[in-house]
Amino acid sequence: MQHEYILHNDEFVLVNHPILTAGNRGFKYGDGLFETMRMCNGKLKFAELHADRLRAGMVALKMEGSALLDEYFLKQKTAELCKKNKLKENVRFRLSVYRAGDGLYTPNSNKAGYVLEASALEESNYELNKKGLIIDVFDELTKPVNSLSNYKTSNALLYVMAGLYKKQHRLDDAFILNQHGFLCESISSNIFVVYDKKIYTPALSEGCVAGVMRNVVMGMARSHDIEVIEAQINPEILKAAEEIFITNAISGIRWVMGYGRKRYFNEITKLLSAKLNTL
Repeated sequence: MQHEYILHNDEFVLVNHPILTAGNRGFKYGDGLFETMRMCNGKLKFAELHADRLRAGMVALKMEGSALLDEYFLKQKTAELCKKNKLKENVRFRLSVYRAGDGLYTPNSNKAGYVLEASALEESNYELNKKGLIIDVFDELTKPVNSLSNYKTSNALLYVMAGLYKKQHRLDDAFILNQHGFLCESISSNIFVVYDKKIYTPALSEGCVAGVMRNVVMGMARSHDIEVIEAQINPEILKAAEEIFITNAISGIRWVMGYGRKRYFNEITKLLSAKLNTL
């Protein structure tokens, strides 16, 4: 039987072996951040963009060692973990970075520790979903807009509650609003709205995560002369939009079929999905 490993601070550890103590700051305070990354055909996709966001997030959280967790680090450690677990060419990774050391709310140290996990994926490409998603707007809680909003921090209770809302209402995803009542993001993805042949997406100033795939998709659209507008978006636009799709680094692009009684097309979504697999 093949054993599965994680990588904890440069050491391989069996996945079922405990590594964190009760005093771990990521566990106690959500004091950390993470990156989810994808390897396709043996290549870590968009490693530079992931490294840039990770570095900026660590600086924002005042963690030490951000310069060490660079593009080379991501490529090297993911390759090592793949080899150890005898994984094939298509893999999902999660890199969790936490503030090491003890202390109460005020940490005694700003040094960082990390955990890298890996799991196999079946598809070698970003497959566009055949069945469109059914979504609704989650309005029980809103996302604050502040200097940490654009990073994937370990404080994820908002997304957990949105996930419970999705499950309760038998949805495929739920859209989250920011503190001002405008569209922000979905549970695990950035939002794009096609209206009048233009693509709108919430600006980073609206509090959404600065998604790696968001960045890639905006660049692709603009390179094909499709206007992309980063803006403050009223959720009422969902009733008038022509297409809606969501993006993240693992799934790529997924199209939304319905919101309430509203149904959407996916013409531009298909175009961008095809272009994504040519990169």
